[in-house]
Order: sequence, then structure tokens, then C-alpha cells
Amino acid sequence: MPRKKLVRFQDNSVDSLVIQPGKEKFESVRKNWSTFFGNINPITLELACGKGEYTVGLAPHFPDRNFVGVDIKGNRLRYGAQAAKEKWLKNVGFIRGIIQNIYEFFEPHTIEEIRIIHPDPRPRNSDARRRLTCPRFLKIYQELLIPGWIIRLKTDDADLFAYSVETLKQEWRTILAQTDDLYNSPLLVEHFDIKTHYEQKFHEKWRNINYLKAKK
Repeated sequence: MPRKKLVRFQDNSVDSLVIQPGKEKFESVRKNWSTFFGNINPITLELACGKGEYTVGLAPHFPDRNFVGVDIKGNRLRYGAQAAKEKWLKNVGFIRGIIQNIYEFFEPHTIEEIRIIHPDPRPRNSDARRRLTCPRFLKIYQELLIPGWIIRLKTDDADLFAYSVETLKQEWRTILAQTDDLYNSPLLVEHFDIKTHYEQKFHEKWRNINYLKAKK
């Protein structure tokens, strides 16, 4: 393992903003996030958050809401945790874990919003069950989210977007709004000029960014 990556893993092991197996807070925080944030404010999840650009970017705009980024890649989470500390954000946390096990971290119907930002599109048919908008994941989200919940998807992948729209409709969810060209849409204001590392590259290559928001 490269030295820099190893150092980031070691930093995560002692960082108070990162919850992961083996840490003292791991058991106490699970399903009791008021002990982590010191409040019972609504929680937004960013799934497959990567470097946590949205978790860190949204937090200053909504000080009365808590933001939790989830990713299995501890190397990526290190960037988000460091950025949150540099900005003195008190409403940000990260989970290093597998998304299909996210229900282990929260009580049912305690999440108000889920954001899925540029996830791996999993283009092969054999990988359909690993897409974060497939039916099995939607059932997990439904158990986590409170009534009237909102899920937001942002992707540069047109095929994943089409699949997600169709799947959401089949699962009896309401598409509140959608666009296949976010940067030329009034929906752009909902993103507060936040771009992920990869999105910046996609946009520079003139790839359209797709976006939708839906609820049960």
C-alpha cells in the first residue's frame, strides 16, 4: 500500500469525524447519532460520497441539518474529514462502511434525505443489483427515510439515469423533478455550485449532467 494512503488510513483511525469498525465510538454512535452531533437535527445521507464534496459543501448552507457521508474507501473519506475540520463544521460526519449495511447505523424512518452523487453506473447487466438505485437498495432507503422522504440522484451516465427513472416509477415513487441537462436547468440552484472532482472533469468534456429528485 502506498505510504500516503497508509497515512490516511491511520488518520481515519483516530479522527473523531470518521465512524468505522474498531473505533470506540463505533458501537455507541450507531443508531444514536445525537451522541455524535449533540442534537437531534434532521440527517441527510450522501451515499458513495467519495471525498465528501456534497457532505462538506452543503453543511454550511444548512446549519440546522446534519450531514453524513458514507463510503467504503477510507482513503477518499480522509479528504472530506479534513475539509470539514478546516471549515470548523460541527454538523458533518462520515461512515466507512458498505452501503447495503447502512441500516445497521440508523433507526428506521430517521433519515430525511438521501443524495446519490455520481455513483458507479455499473453498466453490465450482471451488475444491475449493485446499482444504488436498483429495487433492493430502494427498499433499504424506504426503511431508513421518514414519510415524505426525498432521494436525489446526480449522474453523468445517461443509461444509469434512464434505468433509475424507470425503476423509481416501477417502485411507486413520485418523480418530483428531473433534467438531463442540469447546467441549463433551473434545478441547478439546488446544488449551491458544488461539483465533485469527477463532475468537474465530466463538465469540462461537455458531458451532460443528469439530475432527479423523487419521493415515495
